Amino acid sequence: MSASVLDRPIAAPTAGTRAGRRTIPPGWRLVIAAVLAVVALVGYLGWNVRGNVEFALQLRGATAGAMLVAAFAQGVVTVIFHTVTANRILSPSVMGFDALFVLMQTVLVALFGGQVLAATEGIPRLVIQTALMVGFAVALYRWLFTRSTGGLYVTLLVGVVLGMAFTTISTFIERLLHPTAYDLLSLELFGRLTSVKADQLPLAFVVCAAVGGLVWARRHVLDGLLLGRELATSIGINHRRELTVMLALVAVLVAFSTALVGPMTFFGFLIATLSYQLAGTHRHGHVLPMAFLLGVVGLAGGQFILQHLFYASGFLTVIIEFAGGIVFLAILIGGRKL
Repeated sequence: MSASVLDRPIAAPTAGTRAGRRTIPPGWRLVIAAVLAVVALVGYLGWNVRGNVEFALQLRGATAGAMLVAAFAQGVVTVIFHTVTANRILSPSVMGFDALFVLMQTVLVALFGGQVLAATEGIPRLVIQTALMVGFAVALYRWLFTRSTGGLYVTLLVGVVLGMAFTTISTFIERLLHPTAYDLLSLELFGRLTSVKADQLPLAFVVCAAVGGLVWARRHVLDGLLLGRELATSIGINHRRELTVMLALVAVLVAFSTALVGPMTFFGFLIATLSYQLAGTHRHGHVLPMAFLLGVVGLAGGQFILQHLFYASGFLTVIIEFAGGIVFLAILIGGRKL
């Protein structure tokens, strides 16, 4: 495929730009983002440590590990989802993953009470929740793509409808809960980076590494998918097969990330949007790492500012989701082409 297609927005100044203006090469952009990510992580881990240093680092280390998992999963899956859908407004949350997670937690509390959340905390519940969400996605994809009338847009439409149905059912059940149970449930329905258990992180890293390796091996295929179905097929890409594979990988990462740290609806959209602007190219070999690094900068830097500078307690993810929602609405209402 031609390099000019993938590098078109950044490659060279056009007639209306300043002649001879130099831009930072994509490789150096990644280096800068990596340095910022390391500084943000080191600052969060080492700033203002008092008392038992080992205990403080263990506590912050678990949160830092959750940040790495969330940044990788949300950034990578959103970029892939944008590529396979050829739409940078959609995100995996429209497929009903977040709504399904909320429904599972709500039903669990309704059946067994709020204390069940603490009693079942650990890897078994994490694996079961992930398996259920991945099973939902695989069943949806297999049913739709094996039908003669199936296809990507039908998949998206069904995902939106199911997401609305899950949300409606969850809202109805929540109104029937005891106030104490509802309070305990509410804590589970926000992104919870600071409450992730350290024993869950090794499994999370293994899943991210395995899926990341598969995605990286197919980064050139993703470049081809950017060209559209017809052009991708003309250069030898099995569009339907690769589309299904990528969506399955998206399902695994989204399901695991949501089960581990909770729903993060707009975070992936925010860092993916920034990565397109800052990567300097549309090639996935640069965009995917940039999305991950920007996610680390956003989470670690935001937690550092919130915790160490403003001495505030609360959910950083709520602030990030608020900012992401504003960016989403601004792009949607403004009709800006990314």
